[in-house]
Amino acid sequence: MNLSTRLLIVDDDAGIRELVSSFLEKHGFHVDTAGDVREMRAKLEQGGYALIVLDVMLPGEDGLSALRALQKSGGPPVIMLSAVGSDIDRIVGLEIGAEDYLAKPCNPRELLARIRTVLRRSAGAPQVSAPPEGGKVDEDSEVLKFSGWRIDLRSRVLYDPANAVVTLSDGEFRLLRAFTQHPRRVLTRDQLLDYALGSDKDTYDRAIDVQISRLRRKLAFGEERADLIRTVRNEGYMFVPAVARA
Repeated sequence: MNLSTRLLIVDDDAGIRELVSSFLEKHGFHVDTAGDVREMRAKLEQGGYALIVLDVMLPGEDGLSALRALQKSGGPPVIMLSAVGSDIDRIVGLEIGAEDYLAKPCNPRELLARIRTVLRRSAGAPQVSAPPEGGKVDEDSEVLKFSGWRIDLRSRVLYDPANAVVTLSDGEFRLLRAFTQHPRRVLTRDQLLDYALGSDKDTYDRAIDVQISRLRRKLAFGEERADLIRTVRNEGYMFVPAVARA
């Protein structure tokens, strides 16, 4: 079975699980379901998934707690669902690491579109949790350096000034790539969306500020914790450090 078509739906409502899984399977996906976080983890131990659709309100451990654990372990991308649908829940989910967020009840066709968008963004971009063997960068890679950091645009690996790997989500990597390729220039949100997401931007523009906030936290290093991404009021954002090819 092709990993790129395997999805896991986690929801305590059996009716929703059956409806969503049946619809997605008609569109070429192989879908497993789980009713709570414990069952989700059991499914994950049995094999990999390209994406998880995860409900926030679950019996026992909730979806946000499960999302935090998935982020720490380098799990697959996650689309969150919530019957609450408040801005606070959406922002918290995105800040923790969800790739997208939908309020319930949602149209299965919209969920399908969001799933396809996330899978397109993450295609060929696996999360990297360890540096290449020996900690060396591939000589053929395209490596940029800034303020002691290095980013390998080919292998999508970010190294902090202590040479440790910093794991980025696909959205965070795309934004950082856009910033490092256009340093010391004010970039509007629309420009960042064009550079980072291209044709996917229409389904992602509401999350740009959250993604930048997450990226800023990951680029904080040492006691000084210099802010490498400056907010330019009423205009956009600027990547402050000079960037050079390593």
